[in-house]
Amino acid sequence: MDGYTRAAPGNSPEFPNDFGAHDDYLTEWWYYTGNLLADNGRRFGFQLTFFRRALGPPGDFVDRDSAWAAEQIYLGHFAISDIQGDQFFAHERYARGAVGLAGAEANPFRVWIYDWEVSLVEPDKYHLFASEDGIMIELNLEDLKGPILQGIGGYSQKGPDPGNASYYISQTRLKSTGTVTIDDIPIPVSGYGWMDHEYSTSALTQDQVGWDWYSIQLDNGYELMLFQLRRVDGSIDTFSSGTIIAPDGITRTLSREEFIITTIKEWESPHSGGVYPAGWVIDIKPFSMRLTVAPLQSDQELNLTYTYWEGAVELGGYFGDQAVSGYGYVELTGYSGSFAGEF
Repeated sequence: MDGYTRAAPGNSPEFPNDFGAHDDYLTEWWYYTGNLLADNGRRFGFQLTFFRRALGPPGDFVDRDSAWAAEQIYLGHFAISDIQGDQFFAHERYARGAVGLAGAEANPFRVWIYDWEVSLVEPDKYHLFASEDGIMIELNLEDLKGPILQGIGGYSQKGPDPGNASYYISQTRLKSTGTVTIDDIPIPVSGYGWMDHEYSTSALTQDQVGWDWYSIQLDNGYELMLFQLRRVDGSIDTFSSGTIIAPDGITRTLSREEFIITTIKEWESPHSGGVYPAGWVIDIKPFSMRLTVAPLQSDQELNLTYTYWEGAVELGGYFGDQAVSGYGYVELTGYSGSFAGEF
């Protein structure tokens, strides 16, 4: 990892500049997920992700005159979960970060691979679009809470070395309206999305095999982000963490000791053979919160360059003495091959 910048404490992201690309870090992603509902009650989940990976440290590329010469490669994942139809669609694209094929810009914000794109159209409002093989999504997103800094001021520690960390920004309540198209049939939808933006050089250690990540939007106006880092020996790493976001945007970081995630069901993929958690009880001790979380659809596994499960979930339970419900997204990596050192 020599030659790349590493995340360090005390350097909080600043906006709008840090919405864009950080080419001096090895890896970066912009992750859009959400739950959508049609007027007739038909429900959908969506994922549109843009990954950036440096091809070499800054300064390695000199004296290259071709406009096609690239220092960054971009990878995109686009998935739709059609819950009532019990269908899952997942697509992938690669492009070099050259001649306008793919890239990320800060001001005004735009990230794209060919015509897959999310762009700022006016303050706090974005346009999202992706289309592949008769499956399309087009949404208008309105950020209701502004950027949320995860971890300590945006610095999210993932291991014992200070460099085993990322800068981590979220937009946790994106009001979403637009259209999902299945088999060339457009369906008006509305709901809420979530965006995660992380950039790092060495986030995971070699004895961490993968992670379980949860984004939850409750009907009382709170959001919850949790991640569990799983070790090779099956234990949960102490650097696992979370954040609870209040209706007014005030955050409270959760340490590993303050939450318990219990798997209550499993699902075996007929595609990869991976065995994934497929139902959870989440206890958040400081808030007397207990949530039962279940996938809206069992098979939401992406079998692309990387194999992982990323899908829409529903939940219910209690926040103190208040009954709550909601929807969210869960990402499960390392159940079909290790993710250590990936992305």
